[in-house]
Parts: sequence; C-alpha cells; structure tokens
Amino acid sequence: MELRSDTVSTVSALPFLKSSLQMRPPMGSISPRRGRRHTLPASEFRCLSPQDAISVFEIEREECPLHLDEVCHFLTLCPELSLGWFEEGRLVAFIIGSLWDQEKLAMDALTLHKPHGSTVHLHVLAVHRTFRQQGKGSILMWRYLQYLPYVCCTMVMCEDFLVPFYQKSGFNLQGPSDITVGPLTFIEMMYPVRGHAYMRRNSGV
Repeated sequence: MELRSDTVSTVSALPFLKSSLQMRPPMGSISPRRGRRHTLPASEFRCLSPQDAISVFEIEREECPLHLDEVCHFLTLCPELSLGWFEEGRLVAFIIGSLWDQEKLAMDALTLHKPHGSTVHLHVLAVHRTFRQQGKGSILMWRYLQYLPYVCCTMVMCEDFLVPFYQKSGFNLQGPSDITVGPLTFIEMMYPVRGHAYMRRNSGV
C-alpha cells in the first residue's frame, strides 16, 4: 500500500545489483591451507525470500501496511519484485512490490499479484528505526528502480507528506488515489521506466 521512506521491515532471476564489501578479517584468522575465513558481507542487496518474512514484519510490525501472511504471500509469488538491504547479515531496509495490469491502482492491487502485468506496484519501503535519517531509503529506492527491465512503469500510493520523497526519486504526481483505507486518503505517483529498455525487451531485439 504505502511506502515508508524512513521506517524499518526488478525483476528476474538475474543477479540483483549486489554490492558486497567484504570485511577485513581479524588478525590470526588466515589459515595457511584454507586461506581467509568467510565473513558476512558488510553490505549486501538481494531479493527477499519467504524465509525473510519474519525479519520484514518485525521491522514494521506496528505500521507495515501488509500483514505477515501478506508478506509471505508476495515473497512467495514474486520474490524478484522485492529488494532487501542487509548489513553484516541483518536486514536494515526493504522494498516489496508486485505486478499490476491497469493504469490506476485499485483495491485489488493491495492484495493481488498479476503475473502478466507491466506495472510494478510498490507496497512498502521501510528502513529500520536505528538506521533512519541516513539516506538509506533513497539509496534502496534508486537501486530498485534501476532494475526494472521488462515493466513500463512503477506506481505507489502514499500520504501527502511522502510526496517530496518520491518526487526526488523521479516519481511523477498522478493525483488522488481511488483507494481509501478508513479515513486515510492517498496520492498516486508513477515512475516511468526508461522507455528504450522496455521497448527493446518487448520487441524481441
């Protein structure tokens, strides 16, 4: 539903823009026969899996627009439309999306994944509370948007105060969303995926 730019919980099996900076091993950790010990990447970006659902939900338990079963649902159906940022093995920020097949988001977009859709609906972007105000939301969003080779656009519905964040990320204002949740109303925003990449993928070139 709504993406959070500063809170804590595309699209193929191709390697997902990983950025792994290996930590320097401590003195005495090098074996003459086996070389350096393996250490967790200092920073890694990868698609999420159903096994990550608990970590996602723990990050945004109180404010995540998705329930735990919905998190599991999307990470099972379309894990390639998610992206997690891990530091030393710990999830610090994430995005979860699914495919949609209409020009505007409707209530069904909150729970459905349309496999043949050409629009990515971003359900949630969240950053762990201890890592906020560090620009991680913007960095994660940038990485996510760079890896959308076969969709035509990305859409999000957000509250008014998040509009500037998405505008800085390249989203265009589309107007009021048709979706309301109780007293909450939303603004719909759209990010046009680079046309040449979409056209090349769909022309068979």
